[in-house]
Amino acid sequence: MAKKVAVIMTDLAEDIEYTSPKEAIEAAGHETVLISPDGSTVEGKKGGKFESDKAIGEVTPSDYDALLIPGGFSPDILRGDKEDRFGNFAKHFLEEDKPVFAICHGPQLLVDTGLLKDRKITSVKNVKNDLINAGAKWEDSALAVCGNLATSRTPADLDQFNDEIKRQLG
Repeated sequence: MAKKVAVIMTDLAEDIEYTSPKEAIEAAGHETVLISPDGSTVEGKKGGKFESDKAIGEVTPSDYDALLIPGGFSPDILRGDKEDRFGNFAKHFLEEDKPVFAICHGPQLLVDTGLLKDRKITSVKNVKNDLINAGAKWEDSALAVCGNLATSRTPADLDQFNDEIKRQLG
């Protein structure tokens, strides 16, 4: 059965950390929905332009089966949302044990959920201390899987990350 995967991001996302998993998800027969702060076009770090499908104010997390959080500077920008809509959106997936896929700086957004204690996680090294301070068990590996939470470090790890996404979506 096809799954509906929410993708939360804004400007300065790492282009390939969005396009590569999106292609893998859709090639496996699932749907992606790009959710941004206001529903406008998202501009990637490398110049990509990605049309949003929805604004965060138009969506309910319970309508989605899984969550993808690309890296780049996008997760940090999303953390600055005054109403913490993106942190709360992500929190639903962890609370409901739905698949969450976050790469590079993506796991940084999960700090705001308050639900990282004792979870095995990886990321780009720049956010390692943020994750450790949130209680996560950070490791330097291409892929860290803790239940339905799959995290990865950088674009160099996309093959393993995408394989895990496809495995979890079934």
